[in-house]
Amino acid sequence: MIDWDDIRYFLAVARSGSVRAAAERLGVTHSTVLRRIAQLEERLGAHTFEKLPSGYRLTDAGEEILEFAEQMEASSNQLQTRVFGRDQSVRGLLRVTLAPVLATHLLMPDFADFARLHPEIEMEILSLDQPVNLTNRQADVAIRVVYDRNTLPLNIHGLKGPELFGAVYIAHDLLAAWRAPAADRIRWIVRNDHGVSDWARTAEVATTDVPFRTTDAGAQIAAVRQGVGMTTLPCFVGDLDPSLVRAPGTALRLFGTLWLLTQGETRKTKRVRLFTEFVSRRLAAHAPLLAGLSYVRD
Repeated sequence: MIDWDDIRYFLAVARSGSVRAAAERLGVTHSTVLRRIAQLEERLGAHTFEKLPSGYRLTDAGEEILEFAEQMEASSNQLQTRVFGRDQSVRGLLRVTLAPVLATHLLMPDFADFARLHPEIEMEILSLDQPVNLTNRQADVAIRVVYDRNTLPLNIHGLKGPELFGAVYIAHDLLAAWRAPAADRIRWIVRNDHGVSDWARTAEVATTDVPFRTTDAGAQIAAVRQGVGMTTLPCFVGDLDPSLVRAPGTALRLFGTLWLLTQGETRKTKRVRLFTEFVSRRLAAHAPLLAGLSYVRD
């Protein structure tokens, strides 16, 4: 008889092409992954992977098994979601995923308030830049910035929140230095996965063609605070930072709309409903800050 847990290990290796990456994703050791794959192969009587210098590649038998493994995964997820949706107990685990900048600079005080109101709910905050798959129950609630609602899967239920705007920000001292005679041009601070948008280039500040790159929002914010250059930030970050000002000549830019997202039956669970209703009210209260209406500096 095939063990579903063995199938989970098989899928993790098949999708990542690496035993090490699969182990990290599953939170187990490298040897555990190898042991579970060997166990599955023994039960099936076939080799599922070919080890190459570049990683692990599915054999022909592995390709056939992959199709059935994904069907098993889909059925398991559907069963879990239906059962979870009927859970009207407040006690239990609640997984929430959102971008790190939203967690750190906006919503963590609200999460703390919710946790104090409902100490029986075990909360897990998945602070990640990459979207988490709600269908596979990797999270129960996602808080995402969505530019086009039509890009969301049809099986996702959405509760619309406020619009989110951004602007170009620069440190006070750096802007003052640039205004001095014979001042140096200012660098753009950009994330590795982003460039400089055309709307941001309307700033009156003269810039160089040599960017300063960071891999994450935290480093990006730290760099602009240190006067490395100027960058685009959500208004809820830049407007509340006393060391920063909006770069002259630029206007606000709509980044998208905040949505509270759940999947299928999950939204019927009591603790999910309590959380989404609570956070929806808090987001509404944050609407002026999210829209850039709280800015008072020159």
